[in-house]
Amino acid sequence: MRDTFVKTLFEIAKKDKNVHIVTGDLGFGVLRPFFENLPEQITNVGIAEQNMTGVAAGMAREGKIVYTYSIGNFPTLRCIEQIRNDCAYHDANVKVVCVGGGFVYGSLGMSHHATEDIAMMRALPDVTVMAPGDLVEAECATKAIYEQQGTCYLRLGRGGEKRIHDTTPDFKIGKAIKIKDGEKVAIFSTGGIFDEAQDACEILEKKGINPALYTFPTVKPIDRETIVECANNFDYIVTVEEHNVIGGFSGAVAEVLSEFRHNAIQIKIGLNDTYSCIVGSQKYLRDYYGLSAEKIASKVEEYLK
Repeated sequence: MRDTFVKTLFEIAKKDKNVHIVTGDLGFGVLRPFFENLPEQITNVGIAEQNMTGVAAGMAREGKIVYTYSIGNFPTLRCIEQIRNDCAYHDANVKVVCVGGGFVYGSLGMSHHATEDIAMMRALPDVTVMAPGDLVEAECATKAIYEQQGTCYLRLGRGGEKRIHDTTPDFKIGKAIKIKDGEKVAIFSTGGIFDEAQDACEILEKKGINPALYTFPTVKPIDRETIVECANNFDYIVTVEEHNVIGGFSGAVAEVLSEFRHNAIQIKIGLNDTYSCIVGSQKYLRDYYGLSAEKIASKVEEYLK
């Protein structure tokens, strides 16, 4: 996803000199096209993410479309006050980009595990929150937030994500994308954890359970129409996220479900109000915290029994 984002933004920036990227002293390899070809459209502010956000807000006030770029929690939680006061409050055209959502940087410990960022960013008024599930969605989301006025958050994986779409889908901010139809169970996924959700579907299908599957590249504004439709047509809605279940994608879906009468039960799959206090690969941590395909399928089976 990271490489796709940079490649897409580079093509946009070549056509629009108002596009500027501000990095917090990282990404020099992947950002090389900017440094070599568009040196006037990229700034390295050093390991100073709060300052990075303030600089971006100032540039945006002068007519620039600014992308702040760092890993994990650093462009979000570390500078949430600057995003709130300097960017979102003023509807500034600042696009906050996190590379490494969830457990991507699992071996670096809890400080690098981005597991509360969606909740924090979603709570800010007028901030669009995007979490694409594959390279195609990452490209579409990068283009979409360029066109979107105001402050946006783009949460990316790092690389190696499974491709969902063979062709470019009908992509719109605020709309979920149906991957497959199903019966009784609808699985909703956001972000790079989609590959586990898809593999869980395959495991369940072998056991005679046929879930519907949706990807939600937008967490805010959430696709209320799809949630309502599924709640009226399925017995279970399973929300899968590489994030705390409180305040994140699961919370967004639950808020919609709480507002109308239906018979669907929500099954929340994510971190259960805990810090990820161990280290390991992304794959290892997903399984440890119940987010692997096998663990997702097992939890759905338990509810169906």
